[in-house]
Amino acid sequence: MFKGPPAWINNEIAPQESSNIIVQGLRGLGSLVGFAPPDERDFVKRVIAVGGQTVQCCDPQGRMIVDGKALDEPYIHWEDPSVQEQKTFEPVKVPAGMVWVQGDNRNNSDDSRFQGGGGVNGAVPVDNIIGKARIIVLPPSRWGGITDHNPQESAQPVALGAPAWQSGLPLGAGIAAAWPALFLGRKLKSGLRRAAGRKP
Repeated sequence: MFKGPPAWINNEIAPQESSNIIVQGLRGLGSLVGFAPPDERDFVKRVIAVGGQTVQCCDPQGRMIVDGKALDEPYIHWEDPSVQEQKTFEPVKVPAGMVWVQGDNRNNSDDSRFQGGGGVNGAVPVDNIIGKARIIVLPPSRWGGITDHNPQESAQPVALGAPAWQSGLPLGAGIAAAWPALFLGRKLKSGLRRAAGRKP
């Protein structure tokens, strides 16, 4: 959880304070149990990268990349499971003393990718961090505790993938294609030895 920096706050629509005493009472009660009143600009997002790291989206599998490694993010929530792709963006080096944050609801989160116009402007100062969320309450289908999963601990180097035309070929096809090259190579070697006057 963090207090929104100016670049974030300026993107938000200012809420209107209710004059209803019951609504005011409920808001006050909500602030006691961790629900900030609407005039506070507190956000809950996941820290994806810290100062000095380079973040970008995405690798061929649609995963976030930090310092050349694809992140393991099992907590991502796709509101529409048929659309599991993130908005791509060029590499951003997170400034020192800042963090790069993104929401779990990846396709519907106004986070570092968009706030302040995106890029380094979307980074959040470390000093703005005020706590750590421990439970998920919305949507109800995701109610539960939040684990201490660190997506960078199990990050994998991003490998250069094979061309698309190769990805569907079975291993046997590669071996079969290698035999003619091996056969022709031996024939050529034998011919060169004969030409040089040596025994095959």
